[in-house]
Amino acid sequence: VQLQASGGGLVQAGGSLRLSCAASGRTFSRYAMGWFRQAPGKERKFVAHVSWSGGSTSYADSVKGRFTISRDNAKNTVYLQMNDLKPEDTAVYYCATAPRTIATTLLEYDYWGQGTQVTVSS
Repeated sequence: VQLQASGGGLVQAGGSLRLSCAASGRTFSRYAMGWFRQAPGKERKFVAHVSWSGGSTSYADSVKGRFTISRDNAKNTVYLQMNDLKPEDTAVYYCATAPRTIATTLLEYDYWGQGTQVTVSS
C-alpha cells in the first residue's frame, strides 16, 4: 500500500490550502481514510476521517468548521480542504488508511503517507 500526500506549502493566516492523498495497493473504496498532523516536538494527532463511502466524517474540535475531508473513490484520492488557516495549524500533515469502514483513532490506521508540510505565517 502506498499513499502519496501533496498540496502543502506556506500560506498566510486566513488563507486556504487543499491537501491530496493518492492511494494505491489496496481496494481504496473499502477502507476509511484519515488525516493526522504532527507539529515539531509534539505527538501526531487526529485531524479528520472519512468513511469508506464518504458518508461519514469526523473532525478534531480544533478544525471543525474550517476543514473539510472528502474522497473520490474513482480516483483513489482523499482530500483535505483547509480554510481560515491559523498559525497553530502549522504541522506535517499525514494521510493514512485503516482496514475498516470507519476509523477515528490513530491506532486503527495501518498505512501512512510520507507527510506534507503546512506552514501558516501570522
